[in-house]
This record gives sequence, C-alpha cells and structure tokens, in this order.
Amino acid sequence: MSSSTLAEQAARQPAVPPRQRRFTRPGWSPSRGDLPAALLFIAPALLGLSLFFLFPMLRGVYLSFTEYNILGEPTWVGTANYEAIAQDPLFWNALWVTIQYVLINITLQTVLALGIALLMQRIARSTLIRGMLLLPYLMANVIAALLWFWLLDYQIGIVNHLLETLGGQRVAFFGSEQWAIPTQALINTWRHMGYTALLIFAGLQMIPRHLYEAASLDGANAVQSFFRVTLPLLRPVLALVLVVTVIGSFQVFDTVAVTTQGGPVNASRVMQYYIFQKAFTESQFGYGSALAVILFLILALMAFVQMKFMRGNQTDLD
Repeated sequence: MSSSTLAEQAARQPAVPPRQRRFTRPGWSPSRGDLPAALLFIAPALLGLSLFFLFPMLRGVYLSFTEYNILGEPTWVGTANYEAIAQDPLFWNALWVTIQYVLINITLQTVLALGIALLMQRIARSTLIRGMLLLPYLMANVIAALLWFWLLDYQIGIVNHLLETLGGQRVAFFGSEQWAIPTQALINTWRHMGYTALLIFAGLQMIPRHLYEAASLDGANAVQSFFRVTLPLLRPVLALVLVVTVIGSFQVFDTVAVTTQGGPVNASRVMQYYIFQKAFTESQFGYGSALAVILFLILALMAFVQMKFMRGNQTDLD
C-alpha cells in the first residue's frame, strides 16, 4: 500500500477532540476516584480546623451559658451571663474604646497603604524597596509594642527628647487617657500598612493598562483616572482588605497588654483585653466566654455588612 493511500485513510478518520484524548485509561472517568484523594489531601487541614477552631468555638458557646472556673465543673445558668453583660458598664466602655481604636487604625492604615501601593506602582519598581515595606510586618507584635514603648517613654524616650529639643512639651503617650488609644493605633498602623499596601498593590496589578490609556485619550487627568478607574475596579480588593483589617483590629490584645494593661483607668481596655481579664485573671470563664461570643457575633455582622454593601464578591472587570 502506497504512502499516499495511508495518508488518505488517516485523513478520513475523525479527529479525536483534545478533551476526549486526555483520559485514555479504560474505565476511568473524572467523576470516579476523586473524592477519596481529595479527602486525603484536605484531612490535615480539616483536623486542625476541628481541633483548634470548631471544637473550642462550640465549647466556648456552651461555657457562655454556664458559671465556670477552672477549679470546678460548669454550672448551667442560662442567659445570666448575657444579662449581666448588658448591665456591665465596663463592657460598654471596652466596646467603645475598641471602636475608637478600630476607626483610627483602619482609616490611617487604609489611606496610607493605598498611597504606598500607588507609589509602588508608579515610582518604586525595585523588588528590594517593595520587600523593605514588609519589614515591620515581619516583626512580632510584642517586639513592635516594646520598641515603641521605649521610643515614646515620657522620661527616656527619644521622641519626647526630640519634642523638648524643638521647643515643645513632653507627651505622656501611654500615660494619658487622651493619647493611649491613638498611640496604640498608630503603632499597629506602622506595623501593618506595608502588608496592606502589598495586598492593594496586587489588586492594582490586575487592572488592565488599556483602561488608563482610554481614560487619558478622553482627557482624564491622574486624579480623575484614580476616582473613575482605579477605585471602582479596586473595590473587591478593598472590601477584602477592610474585612481582614477590621477583624484584626477588633482583636487587638498584645499591644495593650505590653504597654498600658488597659490603663490609664479604663482608657485602653479593649474587648480582647477585657475578655482576658475576666477569664484568666478573675477566673470567670463563663462570663469571658459570653464576651467572646458577643465579639464573634459583632465581627460576623460587620464582615457581612461590609461584603454586602461594598459588593466584595463582584468585580467591574467583566
């Protein structure tokens, strides 16, 4: 048989589509055999989630309806803890202090991180410079708090010495009811804004360049392009960043524990520190668990509202 005849026969045979050629093993289909392998891969994560999150959370919810200290067995008291919290002035003070901290921290952190991300996109293109922005984030919270605690000390802090040298007055950054929360918010803003900037920078990289070119051809300047192109298309990333940073800000603990321990008076007694005091200092684990459940519900509600109104699961790029 000639080669031309073989070529004609091969041409007559129907071509096998790529998707049909992918699975060549007899009796195998993508719907069979995947589940056991998938469960095997996710088993370690599920085990960790169950041991360190789901079980403690469920036990915490149960303990919130009990009176319990570590020396005895839990005693069921129903909603007594929640009724006591509603009448607890320290709880409302802690909630208000936490809200103040969150507002200062989130506002400054988001604005500064957005500005840094824009500078990274337009000016700072060096990988080294971009990596240096992460250096404060790589530092432990306790180390960052101690560092600024010494720098801002009223007596020996270099910042107060500098203020006095310039003709100003010393400021009790951690010893003043007026400055305690703003100071701690600024410390955590300094530590986290580099990481937040990288998240926003990643979102900026996803915006197609031709949209800016089209805006420029329409006569839009840099400011108009920012508000009409960048911000609308960056909305899903900003929604994610705000949800993560708000949840993290409501859970601030280590900075307060290292610097002010809730003082002066109750000026920096945030929710997490109040929960710690009730549960581990006063051994009221049932009351502390009820406070933790309330904080969880607040965070869940805030995350839902943020994602709902900012339409964080939608994008304008389609």
